[in-house]
Amino acid sequence: MNYFVHRIDPILLSIGPLNIGWYGFMYVVSFVLGYIFVKKNFAKKGIKLLDEQYESFIFNIVFGVMIGGRFGYVLFYNLSYFIENPLKIFFVWEGGMSFHGGAIGVIIAALLFCKRQRLDFYTLADPAMPLVALGVGLGRVANFINGELFGRATDLPWAVIFANTDPFMLPRHPSQLYEALFEGFLMAVFLQIMLFKTKLKGLIFWLFIGGYGIVRFLIEYIRIPDDLPMYDSGMIFGLFSMGQVLSIAMVISAVVGIIIAKRNS
Repeated sequence: MNYFVHRIDPILLSIGPLNIGWYGFMYVVSFVLGYIFVKKNFAKKGIKLLDEQYESFIFNIVFGVMIGGRFGYVLFYNLSYFIENPLKIFFVWEGGMSFHGGAIGVIIAALLFCKRQRLDFYTLADPAMPLVALGVGLGRVANFINGELFGRATDLPWAVIFANTDPFMLPRHPSQLYEALFEGFLMAVFLQIMLFKTKLKGLIFWLFIGGYGIVRFLIEYIRIPDDLPMYDSGMIFGLFSMGQVLSIAMVISAVVGIIIAKRNS
């Protein structure tokens, strides 16, 4: 079968010694789109912030993503390595970001911002969630371009051979694109529609948390688990990947969060 052979260069642009990768480019695109369209969602929902408040809110989101994503990767996926090489924590250009860590970082940063500004967390979080999902989708597309986080071997007609990064040169599930579609783009459309169909404060936030957890848990079954030195073959107790364990926690949190939101309403 003529499978697609992936030989895409992960470097988008080179300017002298400076290399601009697709992953970094997608981050920038996500933040720009977020800045533009979250503001539009705020306006449609009648949320009024001063310009400096809004810019500070977006800055806190960006800061939370970067710091949380990096330290989440350090803590959840390769702690022993970074204990032995602590300076490597700051070598972000070598790769290593965790979505779950980024999510925790964003939530903490947004909570602190809302506390300082005396604003309601859910009021700001709900309109932002569709754009967060869009950012997840763009990040997964970058993972595909980089040839990383690919899936298990398969003979499905849309399988991909990652020639640059897979030493076995096997046709594999393009699990990055599955995640881009279901965790990202379709999730963004669903949340954007729900944003204007529900009056339950916090529902959109928790739908994203729970929805991402469910999709990620399922896709992990066809995705090569992260190589965790503290667990056999990257699996915890031989049953679940780290991504699945963290996703279970997200789903449980979402169920509890929605129940509490309904009671508070």
